[in-house]
Amino acid sequence: MGLAGAVTHGAKFATSAVARGAVAVLTDPDGAVGLADLGVPVVAVEDPRAAMAGIAAQVYGHPARRLAMFGITGTNGKTSTLFLLEAGLRAVGEVVGTIGTIGFRVAGTALPSARTTVTTPESPDLQALLAVMVDAGATAVGMEVSSHALALRRVDGVEFAVAGFTQLGQDHLDFHRDQASYFEAKSRLFLGGRTRVAVVYTDDPWGRLAELIAADGHARLITTGSDSSADYWVRDYRTDEEGRSRVVMATPSGDVDFTVGMIGSFNVRNAVTAAAMIEAAGYDLGQAVRGFAEASVPGRMQRVDLGADAPRVVVDFAHTPEAISACLAALPEGRRIAVFGCGGDRDPIKRRPMGQAAARGAELVIVTDDNPRSELPATIRAAALAGAESAAQESGAEVLDGGERRSAIRLALARGDASTWIAILGKGHEWGQEANGVITPFDDVDVARTEWAELTRRRAADA
Repeated sequence: MGLAGAVTHGAKFATSAVARGAVAVLTDPDGAVGLADLGVPVVAVEDPRAAMAGIAAQVYGHPARRLAMFGITGTNGKTSTLFLLEAGLRAVGEVVGTIGTIGFRVAGTALPSARTTVTTPESPDLQALLAVMVDAGATAVGMEVSSHALALRRVDGVEFAVAGFTQLGQDHLDFHRDQASYFEAKSRLFLGGRTRVAVVYTDDPWGRLAELIAADGHARLITTGSDSSADYWVRDYRTDEEGRSRVVMATPSGDVDFTVGMIGSFNVRNAVTAAAMIEAAGYDLGQAVRGFAEASVPGRMQRVDLGADAPRVVVDFAHTPEAISACLAALPEGRRIAVFGCGGDRDPIKRRPMGQAAARGAELVIVTDDNPRSELPATIRAAALAGAESAAQESGAEVLDGGERRSAIRLALARGDASTWIAILGKGHEWGQEANGVITPFDDVDVARTEWAELTRRRAADA
């Protein structure tokens, strides 16, 4: 496959690929120039990505046709909704495969892969993965579908039984021209016959996607929301001091009660989306929602138990202004400390709003490093600090430059007590930190535990 890239054309590597065993080359007309003497067939098409997806599906025997396929897209909530969906499908007896930011699993067991934030694999890898899941006994697959995947046609060749839309925030504007282009990419999952049923959260301003789906006419439309204007909506919910929510959900067939074990009103919303998707596929909803109580997601409002008298710590992947606001608002009563950074080489215009969101939602904001990549960490922090300091003029939050991430987490723990909630945001499930092309092992959960143990030891020694 010779694809045009951001820097160079993949067809330039065709000779090397043939030397390594490639028996044909698929590319575009520009890529085909100069490949006449390659010694293998060269096929040039106007849209090689679309062709690649169809070919990959055929090579692997169209595995998606043997699975109940569920797709989830949106800016925030994809991963949490996926895990709730998985829990519900397992509760009704399905053997479930999952594909998303946190990796790939079948029946709760991880398949070998690098932990990464790449959400949806390229089409040949995706079709191979689905074939592996079929061989492993999967009967249903839930997958996160990113805007990149839709724009780059990675899921062409997959027809979904049900697709869900969580919401749309500011993200990936380093890839898409603007927010409208980002929305247009997301909407492709629901139009033109790619899914049989579309479940859309309509309280979000971009929930106008429902109107596009209705006009398109290919998918049956189901809506979710906070009131009776939606098909599935939250009639009532109450949250205990640990963040578990008891929910009464109104549905077209009557009220359903269930418990969501994951912290946050947004996870109540995610559970409603998952429930609507499951019932839309014909499963028993009352049985499915029993799985929601035990659903949990690594790096998504993940509680980190540090023992008695310790601050209450959560680790979350929040890396947009909306996600930071939602995470901090979701924490039960208590003083809030936010530790967050912004990724390098990614959408710099959201850094200031991320700082503002943190300063509006926490009493103490500690700005630190995320994955600096090729940028200077101090430059990234400066933009987030400027946003936090501007919002702090009204909120009264204390704002600090925490420097590198371990030091910032240590500082937050030292400033907290048993009545404090500390939200460590941005990296979530990630196991490493990328800077200057090098990934250094770093896990927020492990670092919080290690730094608290060391802080406790020092305090005991000083007593």
